Amino acid sequence: MASERDAGDTMALRVTVQEGADPRRPTAGRRKKKALCLAVVAVLLAGGTGAGLLWDGQDGTGSEPESGPKVKQIAVVRTDMSGSREMQGMLGYDSPRTIRGAGEGRVTWLPNRGATVKRGRQLYRVDERPAVIFYGSTPLYRRLDTPGSVGRDIRVVADNLRALGYDIGAQPAPGTVVRQQASAGATAPVTPGPGQEETTPPAGPSPSPDGGAGQGTDASQEGPPSPGPSQSTVKEGDGVLTTSLMSAIKRWQKAVGMDQTGIVDLSDVVVTKSAVRVSDVLAQPGDEASGDLMTVTATTKSVTVPVESLDMGSIKSGQQVTVVLPDRTTVPGRVAAISTVVQGEQGQSGSTGQTKTNVTVSLDDPQSAESIDSAPVQARFQGESKKGVLAVPVGALLALREGGYAVRLSGGRLVPVDTGMFAQGLVEISGQGVNDGMKVETTA
Repeated sequence: MASERDAGDTMALRVTVQEGADPRRPTAGRRKKKALCLAVVAVLLAGGTGAGLLWDGQDGTGSEPESGPKVKQIAVVRTDMSGSREMQGMLGYDSPRTIRGAGEGRVTWLPNRGATVKRGRQLYRVDERPAVIFYGSTPLYRRLDTPGSVGRDIRVVADNLRALGYDIGAQPAPGTVVRQQASAGATAPVTPGPGQEETTPPAGPSPSPDGGAGQGTDASQEGPPSPGPSQSTVKEGDGVLTTSLMSAIKRWQKAVGMDQTGIVDLSDVVVTKSAVRVSDVLAQPGDEASGDLMTVTATTKSVTVPVESLDMGSIKSGQQVTVVLPDRTTVPGRVAAISTVVQGEQGQSGSTGQTKTNVTVSLDDPQSAESIDSAPVQARFQGESKKGVLAVPVGALLALREGGYAVRLSGGRLVPVDTGMFAQGLVEISGQGVNDGMKVETTA
């Protein structure tokens, strides 16, 4: 007889049939038979959730329980298995950023929301002076007005003018020592590097009226000068503000409606990685130009999937992903980037915050989502895959009390099995006596 503690235990799902007849009921003629003590156990594993049976190993007789999992027979199959994880993400345009005006003045023109602006086109106007899109990774951080200046920002200007069809002349090679000039319009002498011809007259003594060396110059100096405050050595990725480049800048300024000074101000150029799409306009004509003017994005789309760090599992860069669009059509893609963000709680000192990971999925066919600006989607991450393995429904597993698993054959015999991959409600099994096509019992 069950104790009071057992009677009140809501977690007890076991149904036990005692051997023998109940003396209080007229069942003396009932035939004795063996019975099993079965309990429902939850089998919660990566790839699916199923119900199994616990083999108790006790003998007994009695009637069948009135309630419990229904059992049916199914054949062991040889199949291909592929584990996948489906998570919710957001489809939208890449690389959002806010454009803030540089310098003083009043906004006189802004683009429409949704407009696409490419290289060489104006993004906005301040005091009727255009700010033009150039492609690159280094923004302009100074006024480019000194011949002989060296830097990556100058390389951005040189590369974009060349891409727009302007002849910028030769650029000094890495290793060249360049002397800067004091004012715009003067020649920037360069000392050629190994194997490079001179593009401007080399630095040397200035002739005096009597033919001698000018003051402040050592006429006997030979070889390349040592870098000093007015000199720079060209590094890999640098550009040089040469006379020919400044001439190209003047021609470009005339074409876009600027004064032909050969000088590039910070407010003349907005550097982006590629063409941009105007997602929102934050200012109006007449506003001060020093504030936030607009938000822009790239013209390409991707899916951003927020993932808990503990759920990252085997997600890796380059992994195949299937994106399910709102109309249930699917688009193949790949993991393009994985970035980790720590989100701390505001106002709580010493809070470690919660670590989240944003997984960016690029679409193999961007045109398939051309009509969608932004929408929630599902991302299916492809996981481990196996071919030609034996598998049964998870509900066919019997958890043995002594440990491990087994399956019950149609005749009642238990066969121990080793489990492998779990995916989509199936489990890979192997073991002695496990064959393709054999009938086993499983929960319905």
